[in-house]
Amino acid sequence: MTLNPIASNMTEIVLNNNVKVLFSYKTPVAYIDDQSNRLHYKTSHYWSKTTTSHINKWFSLNGLNKDDAISINQSELDNLTK
Repeated sequence: MTLNPIASNMTEIVLNNNVKVLFSYKTPVAYIDDQSNRLHYKTSHYWSKTTTSHINKWFSLNGLNKDDAISINQSELDNLTK
């Protein structure tokens, strides 16, 4: 696993299976699966305007369209990082 600070309160971890997970503050809120045609997912839970901005910025930094992200339950993101 690799930890990559991106910006204030915005961190990415890269898991061994080439999955990138975005943390906004201490909460996993989005991920990109680089092994599955760069499918990308975001939490369906609304946390805050700032967290939404973090998600959109991170997808953009990775060359992905935020509107193409698949919304998933927050519990799936929580389980991904356990």
